[in-house]
Amino acid sequence: MAKLLPPFGPESGRPGGNRRSRAFGTLPIRTVIPNALTVLALCAGLTAIRFALEGRFEVAVVAIIVASVFDALDGRVARLLKGTTRFGAELDSLTDFVNFGVAPVLVLYLWSLSEIGGIGWIAVLGYAVCCALRLARFNVALEDPDKPAWSANYFVGVPAPAGALLVMLPLYLDFIGISFLKALPLLVAIHCFFVAFLMVSRIPTFSGKRMGLRIDREMVMPILLLVGFAAAVILNYPWYGFTAIALGYLAVIPLSMLRYRHHQMRAASAVESVDDSLRIDD
Repeated sequence: MAKLLPPFGPESGRPGGNRRSRAFGTLPIRTVIPNALTVLALCAGLTAIRFALEGRFEVAVVAIIVASVFDALDGRVARLLKGTTRFGAELDSLTDFVNFGVAPVLVLYLWSLSEIGGIGWIAVLGYAVCCALRLARFNVALEDPDKPAWSANYFVGVPAPAGALLVMLPLYLDFIGISFLKALPLLVAIHCFFVAFLMVSRIPTFSGKRMGLRIDREMVMPILLLVGFAAAVILNYPWYGFTAIALGYLAVIPLSMLRYRHHQMRAASAVESVDDSLRIDD
């Protein structure tokens, strides 16, 4: 009996054959591991909403923090394994919106903002929309070929994970005993609008990915001791630790603006010097 050939396989000679064979081919495991971490982050963010609905706000915040840890790992693991894909980038962006643009403010709404009705919901919508706009702008900026190399050291506006860290500051304060904020939902709404503004603003913030900083050998031990101390504080007094991190991040923003301005001025001076040299040659 003659062997039947698939109508759209590579043997058929039809134009769609190669695409069909690739669709049913195999993928290296290194491309799946980062996406698995992203899915775990999404599950953690969605579970945070469930805990908030049950009134377990501390566990909900912990779930969002776990989601941020997975978010920090997936991209680095993808680059380490050389498993970056377009699919992974899109999945990561959608997950960031759920975990850092929706889950934190829904927790705040169930915790306090619902007490002021429509205004509280406007704060939720405003923050979520600003987070979506910030992520879309970030994705577009990745494809800009005209960016100077030094600009990779900075984000434009506060990134979504840092925005989630900042917007949950009233919750950290409530967990350490500063409970009057829960009775002031309008103040919490103003805080949400402030963080939303930071995300969509043009304020440069340190990216922490390609800073290229170097330290003296004598400073290695003190820095490691400081890291160990910080880890001990977060493990034993987590809400004090996250409060300090959030306030410290806000304090560093002016410094990042000054450094960004310094790089801009230096780049402009370099361009002017090149132009002057060209005029002299002419």
